[in-house]
Amino acid sequence: MNLKSIAIIFSLCFLGISLSAQQKNSSPKGKLFIIGGGNRSDLLVKEMLQAADLKKTDHIAILPMSGAEPDTSYYYIKQDLEKFCGNVIANLNFTADKVNNKEWLDSVESAKLIFITGGDQLRFMKVVLHTPIYDAIHHAYAKGATVAGTSAGAAVMGREMITGNQLTDTVYHETFNKIKTNNIEFKEGLALIDSVIIDMHFIKRSRYNRLFSALGKYPTFIGIGIDEGTAIIVDKKKITVAGIGQVVVMKKPKGLKITSDGLIKFHDLNESIYTDGDLIDMK
Repeated sequence: MNLKSIAIIFSLCFLGISLSAQQKNSSPKGKLFIIGGGNRSDLLVKEMLQAADLKKTDHIAILPMSGAEPDTSYYYIKQDLEKFCGNVIANLNFTADKVNNKEWLDSVESAKLIFITGGDQLRFMKVVLHTPIYDAIHHAYAKGATVAGTSAGAAVMGREMITGNQLTDTVYHETFNKIKTNNIEFKEGLALIDSVIIDMHFIKRSRYNRLFSALGKYPTFIGIGIDEGTAIIVDKKKITVAGIGQVVVMKKPKGLKITSDGLIKFHDLNESIYTDGDLIDMK
């Protein structure tokens, strides 16, 4: 065997070791606490803090960039949290000129609870995507932080993020009037949970047609519609429901077809409804 062959084998072995190490470390140690919007009950806030398992020296990082008035968004979640914990609650309203602020980035990465407020998910991702903020959130989650969000802060959790914009029926409605192809706009989200599409205010705003449309585009994904005052808690591969409402899970549509006028059709969709304390079957 010549030196070139040995070098190639060594390179392949090293690559294999590297990939194995990445796969081993790819499972995050943290949790996701994804709220469907609406009012947060005291019990739901307590469950979020319990999931985060805060120690006295831990701090909470609030990311209010979704909000039209970020300071107001921060004020209300801070009020909710202060009822039940005495931890430092940092208002980290990143803007384009602050995305490299090391002190703020360190605060995100070392936080035990990161909370993303409601508002406009596009506004949030415009600030965060392809910046050190995105990396800091992922590093915190990998190390054991709980990343929570409500409404827009729920939508950003997936890799494929529903924006709320309708592309062919351009007049906005809370739900879709028709289940048509290419009517739903997706943008890149935080990718903290993969192969899942999150929708929020789900039963309150009857967003079934929107999630059907999403599955028409991504039929191998799992659609999760979270109602107001309700959350899913993602702990590695385990997902449980908390709160006063319901969570609708849709998956495995069969026979997906698009008609000549763009209507989506499929059959035998697997659909389930869960309530507080239930474990969601993600198989």
